[in-house]
Amino acid sequence: MSNSNPSLHAVLDKIADYVCDFEIKSEEAYRTVRLCLLDSLACACEALSDRECIKLLGPIVPGTEMVNGVPVPGTGFRLDPVQAAFNIGCLIRWLDFNDTWLALEWGHPSDNFASILAVADYLSRTSASQGKPPLLVRDVLTAAIKAYEIQGMLSVENSLNRLGFDHVLLVKVASAAVVTALLGGGREEIINAVSQAFVDGPCLRVYRHAPNAGSRKSWAAADAASRAVFLAFLTRRGEMGYSSVLTAATWGFQDAFCKGQPLKLTQPLGSGVMENVLFKIYPAEFHAQTALECALQLHPLVKNRIHEVERINLTTHESAIRIIDKTGPLRNPADRDHCLQYIVAIGLVFGNVTADHYRDRIAADPRIDLLRSKMATVENRQYSADYLDPAKRSVANAVEITFKNGSRIPAVEVQYPAGHPRRRAEAVPLLEQKFRAGLARRFATEEQGKILELCGDARRLEETPTHNFLDLFTNCKSQ
Repeated sequence: MSNSNPSLHAVLDKIADYVCDFEIKSEEAYRTVRLCLLDSLACACEALSDRECIKLLGPIVPGTEMVNGVPVPGTGFRLDPVQAAFNIGCLIRWLDFNDTWLALEWGHPSDNFASILAVADYLSRTSASQGKPPLLVRDVLTAAIKAYEIQGMLSVENSLNRLGFDHVLLVKVASAAVVTALLGGGREEIINAVSQAFVDGPCLRVYRHAPNAGSRKSWAAADAASRAVFLAFLTRRGEMGYSSVLTAATWGFQDAFCKGQPLKLTQPLGSGVMENVLFKIYPAEFHAQTALECALQLHPLVKNRIHEVERINLTTHESAIRIIDKTGPLRNPADRDHCLQYIVAIGLVFGNVTADHYRDRIAADPRIDLLRSKMATVENRQYSADYLDPAKRSVANAVEITFKNGSRIPAVEVQYPAGHPRRRAEAVPLLEQKFRAGLARRFATEEQGKILELCGDARRLEETPTHNFLDLFTNCKSQ
């Protein structure tokens, strides 16, 4: 076997060039990323009410916190950047409530905030203690735009899910690239860190699907972000990279994981992912967001006739059928929020959905499983095509209800969910309300006011040192 090393793969090359050289000039991207940051922190505040999430927070070994470590929002923990990234990532992602990107692959680009905030706070706090200029929130936002773009554009042409692997690998790749740069790494070091992320390989999607859907899907991205920070620090110490990690025969990523198919990144990297990211207005798997909106419209017509329902037709797209079309018993909240039928039933019965609707107490309501037993799903091929069409990126669903007496409610169809770019104006006040509600859960009125005042002034927010910004989220009602 020849030991000559092939030239660098174009994917690694493009990512490094983009991180090092591309200047973000889009004001729309910066307006949107500010929303993404606040939305992610709103999700974190909501997750602090979930005991299953809280039990994973803190240092991995009790008693090993850092005196001047990275603060974990809404808690009293101060941790090293690697473990802080895991903690912040758990909070952002736990309720499956953070923003989303859908293509051949899908994912939640805001998962990258876990690594970016942890590293930026560490650098900002360290610099300030040494009398040097700290990193500003503007630096966090710029890094986030680039991480979103890397993860999102890799998702456009590559489908890990069809191979049985999870999308969180792309979080690791994107985060490794941008946090290595934040740590002062140059082009070669970014390539080395990204290559190490690919060497790790992807993890299985088994924890997202029946019959194994479980809570790991709520911390898998946190694990990826934390690992990215670890790899970035290791790279900055001088650890080598692997230039043919993608292309090496037999042992490389493409042969080992992609059945020999090339990993593609043919479209130019800019800021389009950030400008077109999808926000979640409801805590439900994104492929079901429009189905839920249909159910909420139907709720007034059905709520008093639950036992009269004969059949519910769910018309959806191929990705939803493959991921969240599920029958049989649902064993835990993670199982339920990845079930199209459960989400629709909740909307029909209660006219709303919150994180509490996935817990055992509400799941025991017999009306939910009664409605689930009446549901049948079918693919609309046009929905599936529009889902993948870059000019549309719809997430269409329709719900039709027939009663035992033969009467029916004609199908209600929603093409684009409330968080879609086509409905951005409608979504912004709802996202602001989500942020305020999250703060109210964890912070006293005075602390809420300070945070809202700062976040309401875009220029002042961006000029704030990162560590001062995160410190605002430490004075919570209860530790």
